[in-house]
Amino acid sequence: MAETIWNTLVEIYDFLMNNLVVINIILALAIIFFQRRSPQTVWTWLLLLYFIPILGFILYLMIGQDFHKSRMFKAKEIEGDLKYAVRRQEENIYRKRLRLANPEMARFKDLILYNLEAGQAVLTDNNDVRIYKDGREKFQALLTEMEQAKRYIHMQYYIIKNDELWQAIEPVLKRKVKEGVAVRILFDSMGCRTMKNRDWERLERAGIEVAEFFPALLGNLQLRINYRNHRKIVVIDGRIGFVGGFNVGREYIGLDEKFGYWRDTHLCIEGAAVTSLAVRFVLDWNYAAKENLFLDDRLFEIPHYVRNGHDPVQIISSGPDSQIKMIHDNYLHLIHSAKHHVYIQTPYFIPDDSILDALKIASRSGIDVRIMVPCKPDHPFVYWATYSYIGEMVEAGAKCYVYDNGFLHAKTLSVDGMVACVGTANMDIRSFGLNFEVNAVIYSERTVQRLERAFENDMTKCTHVTRKVYDQRGLVIKAKEQFSRLLSPLL
Repeated sequence: MAETIWNTLVEIYDFLMNNLVVINIILALAIIFFQRRSPQTVWTWLLLLYFIPILGFILYLMIGQDFHKSRMFKAKEIEGDLKYAVRRQEENIYRKRLRLANPEMARFKDLILYNLEAGQAVLTDNNDVRIYKDGREKFQALLTEMEQAKRYIHMQYYIIKNDELWQAIEPVLKRKVKEGVAVRILFDSMGCRTMKNRDWERLERAGIEVAEFFPALLGNLQLRINYRNHRKIVVIDGRIGFVGGFNVGREYIGLDEKFGYWRDTHLCIEGAAVTSLAVRFVLDWNYAAKENLFLDDRLFEIPHYVRNGHDPVQIISSGPDSQIKMIHDNYLHLIHSAKHHVYIQTPYFIPDDSILDALKIASRSGIDVRIMVPCKPDHPFVYWATYSYIGEMVEAGAKCYVYDNGFLHAKTLSVDGMVACVGTANMDIRSFGLNFEVNAVIYSERTVQRLERAFENDMTKCTHVTRKVYDQRGLVIKAKEQFSRLLSPLL
């Protein structure tokens, strides 16, 4: 048996080697003529296939497939309700009936309208938004809210690790199931590859429903490194929703010596915007679990809100199931709309040309552009590509900072202390088009200024990357930057 398998593998290898040129030509034609990609991405793939054909072929199989074909997630059962809510808000905007607490927010009505029409993102104005910057505080709040669950807990994370943090969460979930609460966990196969099948089976035996997004083939073999579900959503009873940068693992509460203190940004929302998070979770769940939770009306009952908030919020999402890059477009619109300042925190800064040009134009036009990135890499190629773009922004006059107090994983963009876009999407090409992401757009001075005060406090723990500091980098670092920059369309 073993000999037969070995002979088959040898035959496959011989076939690939004998026909590698033909295969690469076919792939090149497919990339050029049958897939809608940016010119930079096309040329990067063609160079890889030409100069390193074997590795290029393997990489294409793993990360080169294009899923921008048709919408993978559909909301047919609630489409009528969504369209009614969207059209009603559109009419209010066109007839100037939409009222925001601050009259200056009127300059963002076109963004609100864009999110409505392009992403069916309904604006809700009764939200209480809490901000968590520390992992211990965030997960303590999550545990507290889960303890209050009466009907359901829906949990979706890109990364879940079976360590001390998960071991604090799991008993709560099991106990809530015994109390009659429906618990569902949706996880990404790639991000949760350290979890074992027996871990998920243990949860299922306890009555917890589990679904895997883009499962691995043949055990842990991941042929689809791209198109990962990077969303982090928790919805409890339709009343409380969590969204942001924290995953579930010991490093996110500062227990990993490699990263040290973990600085992130996560939101806890109470109000009608939670319904949008609930719908987003169900869309992903239905695809992964092959179910239709929209048939369960109880999941979308309007709950009683304890905190009567006043923050206007839109929940937007993006991914390879749509040609429209909602989060990218929101970032771009907000940068262009800035009159005073733009603050950006991101672990990876690999913008496309439109975002990069917008930031340069803003900076050279007198807008105070500030960008903060980590001081240490979790992905070396991505880090050095980030640093090369930081150098470009420094030359354009932006104020750039490297966070020295551990690892910065926050994903926030704020403008003029008035509007912010916060969630799971990094400021990079992968988040713009390859990963499934979700962000909250917050139109509230009170909440946005809290985010900006946190940014300014983080500046005291940073190194300011001036032109002099950037020019002092060594030859090895320059080489790393240039090589990583070439690969940036694939990172």
